[in-house]
Amino acid sequence: MDNQMNFIDLGENVTDVGHTNDCRIMRITNDTGEGTMTMYPVFDGVYIVYNNFHMKECKSNFHENNILCIDHCREGRIETSKGDEACCYLSAGDMRIDDSSHNKGNSFFPLGHYYGMTIGIEIDAAEKSIHESVLNFSVNIPAIAEKYCCHETPYVISKAPEIANIFSQLYNVPSKIRTDYFRIKVLELLLYLDALEISSHIEERPYFYKSQVEKIRTLHKFITATPEKFYTIDELAARFDISSASLKKCFTSVYGSPVYTYMKTYRMNLAAVALRQERSKKISDIARSVGYENSGKFSVAFKSVMGRTPQEYRSYYIETEDN
Repeated sequence: MDNQMNFIDLGENVTDVGHTNDCRIMRITNDTGEGTMTMYPVFDGVYIVYNNFHMKECKSNFHENNILCIDHCREGRIETSKGDEACCYLSAGDMRIDDSSHNKGNSFFPLGHYYGMTIGIEIDAAEKSIHESVLNFSVNIPAIAEKYCCHETPYVISKAPEIANIFSQLYNVPSKIRTDYFRIKVLELLLYLDALEISSHIEERPYFYKSQVEKIRTLHKFITATPEKFYTIDELAARFDISSASLKKCFTSVYGSPVYTYMKTYRMNLAAVALRQERSKKISDIARSVGYENSGKFSVAFKSVMGRTPQEYRSYYIETEDN
C-alpha cells in the first residue's frame, strides 16, 4: 500500500513534504494561503486524506477515474462548482458522496479555512481488496457508487447523527491502532451507505449561478471593509443589483449565516482583537469603530457572541497574559 500512495495523482500543484510507510504529507500553496493534505492507505484502492486549508481558494488538478469520493466537513465551508455556471456549498457536519468530479477544478473557502477528510475509493481495486481481506463482506462497492452517483449533482447527508458518530472518531486515532481502526470505520461507513434509504437522509444541495455568487462575494468585501456602517438588506440588494430574497438565500449558503448574524460576529471578533491588543483604547471608542454609538448595546452584543462583557474580556486577557 505504500506504492499505492505514490501512484495517486493529485496534480502538479501539490508538493510532497513528507513520506513514511503509512503516511504521505502534501502541501498546496498560492497567494491566498496554504493547505496540507495527509494521506493514509487503508486497503488497496482505499485511502483517507485529512484536509487542512487556511486559504481563500485553491485549484485541484486531481484527475483519477472510477473513484468514489466521500467528503466530510468538520470545520469551515467549501464551495465547489458544477461546470462553469453554478456552485454549491458543504458546511460543518455535512458529508458529500460523488464520483470525484467535485474534487477537481477550483475550490473556494468562504471563511478562509476548511478542515475535513476525504475517503477515496478506487472502485475496482477496493472491491477486490476488501473482499479478499474480509471474507463474506456483503457490500457491493460498484452498487454503492451507482446508488449515490447516478445524478448530475452530488448527494449530501446533512448533520446526521450516525455520520457524526462515524467521522468524529476518525479525527483522533492513536497511531498504534490507526491502520486497523481505519479499516473498521471504512467498513462501517460502507455498511451504513449500503443500508441507507437515501430518500429520507440525503439532501440535494441548491446550486447558485456564479454571477450571483460573485455579487455576494463583492458584497461581502464591501460590508467587511466598513464594519462601522450598518446597511439594510434592501439597501444592499439595490446597490448590488440582486433581489432581497436571492441576496439572503445566497449569502447564507456562501457564508453559513444570514448577513446580520454574520456581521455581528465579524464586528465582535474585530472588537475582541482591539480589546486584547489596544489596551489603552477606551471601550467606547472600540464600540464606535464597529458601529455602536451606544456602549450598553455594544456590551450586550459582545457578550452574546464572546460570552463575556467587553470589560470582562479585556480583564481576562490582561490577567492571562501577565501571568
